[in-house]
Amino acid sequence: MGISIYNIKRWTKMLTGKSIYHVDQNLGKAFEPGQLKGYFNDMTQKVLMGDKNLDEKGIPFLEHSDGSHVQMPTMIFQYGLGAYDLWVIRKEIEYFNKAKRCADWAIDNQEDNGAWSVFFYIYPNAPYSAMPQGEAVSLLVRIYKETKDEKYLFAAEKAIKFMLTDVRDGGVCKCNDFELILLEYTHLPLVMNGWIFALFGLYDYFLLTGEYEEKFKKSVNSLEKALVHFDCGYWSMYDEDGKIASPFYHNLHIAQMKALYMVTKKEIFNEYAERFERYQKNRLNELRAFAKKAMQKLRD
Repeated sequence: MGISIYNIKRWTKMLTGKSIYHVDQNLGKAFEPGQLKGYFNDMTQKVLMGDKNLDEKGIPFLEHSDGSHVQMPTMIFQYGLGAYDLWVIRKEIEYFNKAKRCADWAIDNQEDNGAWSVFFYIYPNAPYSAMPQGEAVSLLVRIYKETKDEKYLFAAEKAIKFMLTDVRDGGVCKCNDFELILLEYTHLPLVMNGWIFALFGLYDYFLLTGEYEEKFKKSVNSLEKALVHFDCGYWSMYDEDGKIASPFYHNLHIAQMKALYMVTKKEIFNEYAERFERYQKNRLNELRAFAKKAMQKLRD
């Protein structure tokens, strides 16, 4: 990616929690396990802080250092989920309309195989990701629940089928008789938060349709076994390849662990949530992790 004034400013905002793209995503304010209601993580600040990053149709865009704009599916789906939560909380129709616009964009831009090309501008040979697949499903099934328009359910079904297609067949998961791993990147080390966002979509689809419960359980069991690789002893790890989590991602990991515990009742997720919170409350741990993350960013 290279070192530049733009990247240094962007990294600083991200590391200090001041980036519009990395707002705190604590446990969702309207989340209730077992119900297709509020989202697992709080995405509302992406809506409340992000109106300047909308195009003329009200769709979020990512701005590059050269001033160019890219419509990134992950950003759009998260904005839609945040808007939906604000509608659930405030009952103001403008927020539902914002969420629906994002769901409509998802349908209009979904490829025939059910995918969205999310990394087309940086990894053209590996453009797909399980993370936006799951987030899109979470948004689409919520809009379907409210509108009963079959087009949203049809798009969600296509998205799930692609997400559960093995990477060897052009999909975004690794699947065999014993495990199901959902990949944020198909060509890079395994990333925990992306896997969990994908899992959330699988869970939401199951709640609505009753389908893929065994797939969800299989991936949860796979994640349980992998958790040890995302704990360095004083902080959480961003990926399996030794990249430590920024303060933003560490906080996100805590919220995701809490949500998974509430959904699955598996004590291991509660244990990791509490462990990561203890790390976070230790100032020395926080400074150590911050310094290591900053050095890793500079090396990248």
